[in-house]
Amino acid sequence: MSTGQSDRTTGRTVTVAIIGCRFAASFHVENYRRVYGINVRVKGVASRVRADAEAFVAKHGLETAYADLADAAADPEVDIIDLCVPNRLHEPMAVQALDAGKHVVVEKPLTAYCGEGGDDPKCGIYHQDPEEIYAKAVASAGRMLQAAERSGKSLMYAENWIYAPAIQKANRLLSQSDTTILRMVGEESHSGTHSDYSKQWQYCGGGAMFNKGCHPAAAALYLKAQEGIRRDGRPIRPVAVRAQIAQLTHIPSFVKETPKYVKTGWENCEDWGSMFVTFQDGGVAQITAADTILGGISNSLTVYASKATIHASMVPTSCVMAYTPDGAHFGDEYIREKVETHAGWQSASPDEDWMNGFPAEFQDFCEGVVDGRPPISDGLLGRDVVELCYGGYVSARTGREFTLSPRDLD
Repeated sequence: MSTGQSDRTTGRTVTVAIIGCRFAASFHVENYRRVYGINVRVKGVASRVRADAEAFVAKHGLETAYADLADAAADPEVDIIDLCVPNRLHEPMAVQALDAGKHVVVEKPLTAYCGEGGDDPKCGIYHQDPEEIYAKAVASAGRMLQAAERSGKSLMYAENWIYAPAIQKANRLLSQSDTTILRMVGEESHSGTHSDYSKQWQYCGGGAMFNKGCHPAAAALYLKAQEGIRRDGRPIRPVAVRAQIAQLTHIPSFVKETPKYVKTGWENCEDWGSMFVTFQDGGVAQITAADTILGGISNSLTVYASKATIHASMVPTSCVMAYTPDGAHFGDEYIREKVETHAGWQSASPDEDWMNGFPAEFQDFCEGVVDGRPPISDGLLGRDVVELCYGGYVSARTGREFTLSPRDLD
């Protein structure tokens, strides 16, 4: 769909087909429509359930309900295939779309190891050899990068933290101060997940440390890489990780509690995890992620540098603080994602998508396609995050620091 009449005169047009029609697909449509200077046409959507695709098309005013990925990829008008599907489908669908000559957007994380196929719950870090899982996840990411290289098309990693205004501002401040990043502390935590499949390793390839921790991990990798590029012309890369994971919702006293405000249901995935990352130059990062907090989402990254301390908070923010003794007084007005009540003092986000970086993310992706340049958040970053998080799983299960493979330093 066009972002406005003025865009139609630019001759810069991108047509998108989305695969999947749940939570991520909805905010992708909304933020493609915020792209400026380019005529972005979200033409259609495909889903494994035809009726769901047709309902999504009607709700969002699209043109086409595609039969499947192959149908969308065969449409000569489509430039970008946007994958909003479970993690275990990322690699096969991305490779299929790239081989069909389409640019590809992949929701985070880039890929995952979800067992050897089927719906076997006896897979994952609590049941299988962690180093084997690491190797298979890294190999999956490698196959995606190879498909992008042979197709000549972009593999775009939908990591919104990289584009969040707070992270980009932090990067500019660090650049101006010519400072060394000594330590970073990042967290993404929720009161639970939007979908039950994300609680099962056989669909998502990990728990909180992977599916939530991938966000602050990517931001930390990005900022440290930018520091290295500014100073020496090459990124500073991670070399080792030590981690711990837990299933906090399995604590016996919590199991007995009623009512429960924190969501439950994690059987073969962790609901909390923390990584301690060491970089080539000796700098460190502490990354924490959880599905076990109340009060809405907590997304932040603090940078402790030699000449500055910078705290970047995406959610919550304090730009709009509102109080009411009864949450019903605010009616249907949106407060912020996953907060349990509208009563009391609330941090009410005026534009949560903007704070989370989604408009800038899709602006960069669409500009990259029409201008023939790589995106800021690309498949290489996605691969690095997969390697780091799965290295964290090895450490968590062995109790030892895990040294990342030497090729990470190329």
